[in-house]
Amino acid sequence: MNAKRWIALGAATLLFGMSIIINIASFAFSNDWTSNFEKMLSLPESGYAETVLEAGDSSQRIAVLAVDGVIQNTDGATSLFGAVGYNHQFFMDQLEMIKVDDSIKAVVLQVNSPGGGVVESAQIYNKIKEVQEEVGVPFYVSMGSMAASGGYYIAAPAEKIFLNKETLTGSIGVIMESVNYGKLAEKYGVDFVTIKTGPYKDIMSPTRDMTKDERAMLQEMIDESYESFVDIIEEGRGMTESEVKAVADGRIMNGRQAIEAGLADEYGYLEDVITAVREDFDLADAEVMEYDYTQNLSSLFSMKTQSLFGGDVESQLIGRLLSDYNAPRMMYLYGEK
Repeated sequence: MNAKRWIALGAATLLFGMSIIINIASFAFSNDWTSNFEKMLSLPESGYAETVLEAGDSSQRIAVLAVDGVIQNTDGATSLFGAVGYNHQFFMDQLEMIKVDDSIKAVVLQVNSPGGGVVESAQIYNKIKEVQEEVGVPFYVSMGSMAASGGYYIAAPAEKIFLNKETLTGSIGVIMESVNYGKLAEKYGVDFVTIKTGPYKDIMSPTRDMTKDERAMLQEMIDESYESFVDIIEEGRGMTESEVKAVADGRIMNGRQAIEAGLADEYGYLEDVITAVREDFDLADAEVMEYDYTQNLSSLFSMKTQSLFGGDVESQLIGRLLSDYNAPRMMYLYGEK
């Protein structure tokens, strides 16, 4: 780790410590210290709650779920400096709750995502299929400004896909990236010493060029995941392999192009999708709800810190510096990692 990274890490740690002190003082002394301290100790562990979006018959409900951000499993952790984003475990838990709740008659899935991890996208897809097939709950998708790559992957099994003319979608394909800074290090006299047990142990190393054999091995993996992606669209959209592959070359599309290619059905915003669900499944009087989760004490500190430091360019850069490029992996992802 170079000097700049150490400085950034030190600054992040200092800011985090200051934030905890500020929030404890603010919370404890805002009114009565004793009662506030008791409240802090009695905050519940994180759990799930429900919020009614449109009142109606609670025995037949429409659940609204959202995938907003990069689809990746961060074990529930969020960046200290960034806004709260996609929580993979929370989303998977929502799907499980829908599966066991017989009052849920349909799901509206909001997707605003450039995609993400191959594994996480597959987990979502498999769970959606499980809910559809085992309990017969239909899914309608409402695409936001972007539903590309893995964002489209998880939308493919839906009964109907709605988007806007300006929605960016498509980007069907798989990508794996790494950074090679070996020549830069050589220029400044930095030498890397690697001890390994086999010729491929440091495959995609950032300190050397990739061999032909290594590239072929990785390309085979990428191609296999790509074929799975194509198969999912074939099944979900009722398309032939040739029809899918005609547009499954990584290109992005707007809403009009996606509808013409057979990848989406209609134009519409969230309210239009909810109306369509009501009409198509005789749910005119249904309650519309969404899941939320309660916050424990550590989540409170994280949220307060984000409100104090999050949103500015510098803090986002520090957060990214601390989290990006841990290890190369296959992604259903459009745009910059």
